[in-house]
Amino acid sequence: MPELPEVEIVKKSLIKKIKSRKIKQVIVRNNKLRFKLKKNFKNKLEGNKISNVSRISKYIVLELNNKSYCIFHLGMSGTIHLVYKKKINNITNTSFYNSPFLPKKHNHLEFIFGNIKMIYNDPRRFGFFLILKDINNLKKYFSKLGPEPLDGNFNKNYVKKYLKKKNKNIKNTLLDQKFVCGIGNIYANEILFYSKINPLKMSCKLKNEEIKNLILFSKRIITKAINKGGSSIKNFISTSGEKGYFQDSFKVYSQDGKKCPNNRCDGIIMKLFISNRSTFLCKKCQK
Repeated sequence: MPELPEVEIVKKSLIKKIKSRKIKQVIVRNNKLRFKLKKNFKNKLEGNKISNVSRISKYIVLELNNKSYCIFHLGMSGTIHLVYKKKINNITNTSFYNSPFLPKKHNHLEFIFGNIKMIYNDPRRFGFFLILKDINNLKKYFSKLGPEPLDGNFNKNYVKKYLKKKNKNIKNTLLDQKFVCGIGNIYANEILFYSKINPLKMSCKLKNEEIKNLILFSKRIITKAINKGGSSIKNFISTSGEKGYFQDSFKVYSQDGKKCPNNRCDGIIMKLFISNRSTFLCKKCQK
């Protein structure tokens, strides 16, 4: 699943390509996504301009000139592709997740902006699109999300107070979007390794130094991932001509069986499952 850095790359691509453009046509090839598209979906979009493109957590937010919003989430396998009408499109994916090329199947939605169109592809159909009529509805929809890792509100006072009453492991807490939004499984593994925290440790048992490290490395790793273009599970170049290569910096994610990257440690990276999610750690470093 694309996480905050990958969705940030999608946002940046869309700002360059579709901001200020008018939606001339919306083609719905399959309305049975995670949430079934409403019958008036295309009518509420066609004829409107994209005033702005932003991101909240793992969601893309398209602000329309009539002050309504179209938000979408890519789910487990969703990708956004940009295709030009009179141009050979070798690379269409706006981010660095899954195939760089537009697949022949599972293209469920098309937003046509004249000589360019935005295509939503999703084999598993866990992603979704929603239209929110105004800013108040937008704020209400996201009201239960916690702060993002880079937000100033994600600080020691907030984290310490939140974790104090949480009697569940820190890996699951870090993935809880009500605690901090935008972090997914890949970055949670990396953050906990850098913080030297065992993913199974109860959240309420974290010491002050561990809380400090959790905040520090959450911010540092997410920033680094964005600067490096996100993580390419399959390595390729995006429509912007840039390559996402944070995966080259993975310390533990998908590194099971390898020696711990810490020079002073002779441990081996192991893999276990927490709530059916792959979890990677060095037991000697993460206690």
